[in-house]
Amino acid sequence: MSIGIYRVILPHESEYPEPITFVMGAPLAVGERYTGPEGWDDWYFCTTPGQQGGWVPVQIIEGLASEAPFAREDYTARELDVRKGDTLLGLRILNGWLWCRPVEGTEHGWVPLANLQEVA
Repeated sequence: MSIGIYRVILPHESEYPEPITFVMGAPLAVGERYTGPEGWDDWYFCTTPGQQGGWVPVQIIEGLASEAPFAREDYTARELDVRKGDTLLGLRILNGWLWCRPVEGTEHGWVPLANLQEVA
């Protein structure tokens, strides 16, 4: 189910070619909380066995304050490379980012909301 159609107003390219990806129940080692001028609140740098570290939204982390946090659901930090003018189908918004796919494509990924304009 989609939450809207978005047009890319600023291009975005991923800086993480090997994003962290895990399944529900995976153990997580939770590190620093993201801080920056963008307002991307509640993202934590996490690691899990067999993966490089990556940014995970707090909504995905169960037991954040416990000694054994784990994944509340399947997740990937994969970012979508987009160009100005691309049209995206929005699927989920978390902490300043949109999980989406191109209207004419099947590849899914995260794009910063600040780079997008909702059109429908």
